[in-house]
Amino acid sequence: MIQRIQTVYLLGVVGLLVVGMCLPLGYFTGAGAVACTFTPLGIRAGDLFHSSWGLFGILLLSSIVALATIFLYKHRMLQIRMTIFNSLLLAGFYVAFIAFFLVLEREPEVSFRIHWALCLPLAGVILNVLAIRAIGRDEVLVRAAGRLR
Repeated sequence: MIQRIQTVYLLGVVGLLVVGMCLPLGYFTGAGAVACTFTPLGIRAGDLFHSSWGLFGILLLSSIVALATIFLYKHRMLQIRMTIFNSLLLAGFYVAFIAFFLVLEREPEVSFRIHWALCLPLAGVILNVLAIRAIGRDEVLVRAAGRLR
């Protein structure tokens, strides 16, 4: 149901993650001032491309889970569980990012600049927490109304 605030939060998560899939996460700068763009799909350095599709897969799966969670409004406890799972996926995104970063930054003269799009999954986690709180309030309200009958 679109009129609930948790739906707006979950749509915000979907929007942030879709934008995060399209933007670069950072830039590697090597010797000779050669810049390489680090995106969720991989690292592009001129004609050379190193794949990091796992990051893209985690963002895609997380956005699908958030979108599917919107339509579970009749099953609030399942909606809470799915939102917690989504937050864990986004935490896994940062673990995978650190793993890719450590593997790719082995050369001593390589520096890395973070792009602001790396904060979008963190904003998604914050919106997930707000959605969990709103879903919990709905559940309490429904249970209280059930006792009045």
